[in-house]
Amino acid sequence: MKKVQALMKQMGISQEEIDATKVTIEKKDGEKIIIENPSVTKMNIQGQETFQITGEISEQGETSSEDLSEKDIQTIMEKTGCTKEQAEEALKKSKGDLVEAIIELGGS
Repeated sequence: MKKVQALMKQMGISQEEIDATKVTIEKKDGEKIIIENPSVTKMNIQGQETFQITGEISEQGETSSEDLSEKDIQTIMEKTGCTKEQAEEALKKSKGDLVEAIIELGGS
């Protein structure tokens, strides 16, 4: 193993393990790829950084009502004076981003 590491160093390749509990990839279409219990390795190959990720993979569609935090909904309602339905819709539209949802509804 030490020979492999020495050879990699000679070739300008270094790697580092990253201690992660979950990796989320947000796709352009709004879907998310979620990798639970990941093993993440960051590699630097002659100045180019790449990541190798393995783990338990699942895909999620757009944010659903079940994914919304009741606490976030209450916070939005308090900050903006909107209804629960408006808060849920803004939170879905912002893909779960609390601040973006509040801004969308004109709160401060």
